[in-house]
Amino acid sequence: MSSEPSSYLPYDEPDIVTILIQSSFLLALNIINHIFDNLIFCGLIGQIFIGVAWGTPGGKLLNSETEHVIVQLGYLGLILLVYEGGLQTEFSALKANALLSCAVAITGIVVPIGLSFSLLSLASATPLQAFAAGAALCSTSLGTTFTILSTSGLATTRLGVVLTSAAMMDDVVGLVMVQVISNLGGDDFSAVTVVRPIAVSIGLGVLVLLICRFVAKPVTLWCQSVLENKKDGMVRSCVSSVYAALIIHTAILLGLVTGATYAGTSNLFAAYLAGAAISWWDGEFTKPTPAASNTPNIQTTSSTHTQENISSTTIPANTTPSTPSLPPPTTTTPSQTSGTATFTRFYEPALHRILKPLFFASIGFAIPITKLFSGPIMWRGIIYTILMLISKLATGFWLLKFSVPIFSKLALKFRRKTLKNSKLKKSQKPITSNTGVQLQHIPSQPSQPTTASSSSPTPANTSLPRQPPKANTTPTKVPLSLYPAAMLGTAMTARGEIGFLIASLAETTGVFSSQTTTPVESSEIYLITTWAIVLCTIIGPLATGTLVKRVRRLEKELVAKGKSGREGPLGVWGLS
Repeated sequence: MSSEPSSYLPYDEPDIVTILIQSSFLLALNIINHIFDNLIFCGLIGQIFIGVAWGTPGGKLLNSETEHVIVQLGYLGLILLVYEGGLQTEFSALKANALLSCAVAITGIVVPIGLSFSLLSLASATPLQAFAAGAALCSTSLGTTFTILSTSGLATTRLGVVLTSAAMMDDVVGLVMVQVISNLGGDDFSAVTVVRPIAVSIGLGVLVLLICRFVAKPVTLWCQSVLENKKDGMVRSCVSSVYAALIIHTAILLGLVTGATYAGTSNLFAAYLAGAAISWWDGEFTKPTPAASNTPNIQTTSSTHTQENISSTTIPANTTPSTPSLPPPTTTTPSQTSGTATFTRFYEPALHRILKPLFFASIGFAIPITKLFSGPIMWRGIIYTILMLISKLATGFWLLKFSVPIFSKLALKFRRKTLKNSKLKKSQKPITSNTGVQLQHIPSQPSQPTTASSSSPTPANTSLPRQPPKANTTPTKVPLSLYPAAMLGTAMTARGEIGFLIASLAETTGVFSSQTTTPVESSEIYLITTWAIVLCTIIGPLATGTLVKRVRRLEKELVAKGKSGREGPLGVWGLS
């Protein structure tokens, strides 16, 4: 009887079947991602289906140990995805849109939980089970969100900032829900379970802000003053190298992620803060980059109202705006040691070819595809999915008052029509006072103002009938103005990893189980909730990718007509 040694792992060469299965798995993930990205900007949907086909829900080509390794490596990819999103965020944009992001996040939390109580009559659920299902559906998939933003090029826009921060807040609440659901099945539930993750998350965010302002900035200024006297020294060359930036950025990322995990908050939230802090540092101390400041405004050359600070500094250097407008905004980097440049050089190839595909494939592992297609489960799951789609689409309503001038256009038309009717009625009345009537007749009788009136009112009178055509050209944005709200709502729809985690915890802790459910069977509430998570994770990116494709086509048409900036489909929400 042979036994394996305990002091080391014997090296065994994998057989050819294992090699073929794993290599085909990686190839299929990248091939289908390339195809879906070019078609509808959401290759992650294809990667989820590859995970279903190769994993336990489908063909069982991968064994259990391999699937666990893929889940672990995929979570590393998720951390890097969130970190990359933080690198593309600016604190000034976060501060400017903080209230709106909070409103979007609160809507995306409260509405799904409220609509989940429809399960009381739909699936005979208890209030506790309905709350647990709503908790699973209130989160937003950060991996899906940042993948959509990076693929579509919207990460640096106002829409991308609002979406990123709102999804991050939902993630923090999702972490709280994980702690709550894990204790709902036991007797050790207390207020500390809810308060601690929230308090630690807020404290971590404030701590990072204070460190950036009162520690990192003075230390950086002191180091720069010291290194100014050692322009040719070895210390200066080492500090300014790309490998030093790699070590510093990685240490910040790992330090925040480790500290947040032990403190009791989300490590994904910490990864986002790490990227945002490095992005702030780059903006403060790597300023000689006119191309980087112009590239976010490649679609805003005709708009000087959105960013007063940037526009005032880029007007003198904007004498040749055509050359920097060719590449997308995400392709330019401030310097070789910036956060984005370091990430692109060292992390991006492994992330986008291996780690990110493994993450979305691991989501496919968690879909019990064979248990979902039961008649009663299927139709109730579809109805619940529709409610959960509506609950996240409601977040887009916060942009409607800013981005839908259709009501003002209707009001403008109504005002012009009433003005025209009043002029006609006044023109039919007997002339009693020449002063008032002649002013009303100016549009229909242009020869009278030149003879009867003085030269001073003629420019004002003649300018009155010229203004309606100018105002009639601006409402060209109206048919396109629903795109920001629709893109925000659909991008917030995808649930993903946190939703599956909360639903699985509710199932294993007995929250979803009923007296009629045997231990080996999945409960109906769990399967209905899984239906909603799966369909929302698929429909959300599909809808967002379709909208992005439509917006890109409209932008090309506007560029061909010589229009850009606020006249684009996204309006001010497409600006940086």
